[in-house]
Amino acid sequence: MKSKLLAIFLLFIGNIALSQTDTTLTKDTSTYRIIKTDGGELIGQIQSQDAREILLLTKDDRQIYIPQHAIKEVIKLKNSDFNNIGTFIGEDKFATRYFITTNGLPIKKGEHYVQWKLSGPDFQFGIGKDLGVGIQCSWFGVPIIGNIKKSWQIGDKAQFAIGGLVGTGSWALPEFGGALPFATLSFGDRSKNIAFSGGYGAIWTGDGVSGSAISSIAGMAKISPKISLVFDSFVLLPNENQTGGALFIPGIRWHQEEGKAIQFGFAGIIADGDIVPVPIPTVQWYRSL
Repeated sequence: MKSKLLAIFLLFIGNIALSQTDTTLTKDTSTYRIIKTDGGELIGQIQSQDAREILLLTKDDRQIYIPQHAIKEVIKLKNSDFNNIGTFIGEDKFATRYFITTNGLPIKKGEHYVQWKLSGPDFQFGIGKDLGVGIQCSWFGVPIIGNIKKSWQIGDKAQFAIGGLVGTGSWALPEFGGALPFATLSFGDRSKNIAFSGGYGAIWTGDGVSGSAISSIAGMAKISPKISLVFDSFVLLPNENQTGGALFIPGIRWHQEEGKAIQFGFAGIIADGDIVPVPIPTVQWYRSL
């Protein structure tokens, strides 16, 4: 009789164990951002998950079951993803770019985007570890400019990168070309950063080659889940052939949804000691590829 009761007890325990093998219970107190296939997102702690669904506990103590087929990505969040009052801010998907210049942060391998401008498209590709390449042109294919950038993490929140741009007048102006090797040092992360860049721009035509040293200070800060403040500048340093000048662009980047943003700003030009506003706004559209 005892052996029969023991067998029944073991069978009962075995059935309980088997019924729980499909579900992963977790005591993980980390916070996760779950991006859904329809573009929506949820933030909370994962209570359990299996092949069918994830049980999420949100900040307002709601328990939500999310089918696995409706989940695009699960991202573990860091303390830096939240502001001082605990509101989720997150990283800027396009944090490596301002209006014109770049910084030391690399495009992540396998991540690509296009920046649509009124003048034409600008494609950027993360092709390797901390290595990105790109190509841009006008709507008429004049000029065509290629770029490359290699980045290194030199501190907890410090990055260094070297790169270059090479362009041609293509079919309309084959004798025209230019190159801009550069280096940039940046501080911060993908939610806020500042960058100091320098390089030398050279232009060649059928009449010869001319060039000038160029510098830039730029930065961005994501202040809410939808808004980033962006500042860019482009300074042409004076030499014996020119007095120098600068272009500066403050603006706003609006994150419409994951992998989709629009930014706009108003540029100003400094020349001969005068500040001249550019009446046409700078508008750019970002799309992940």
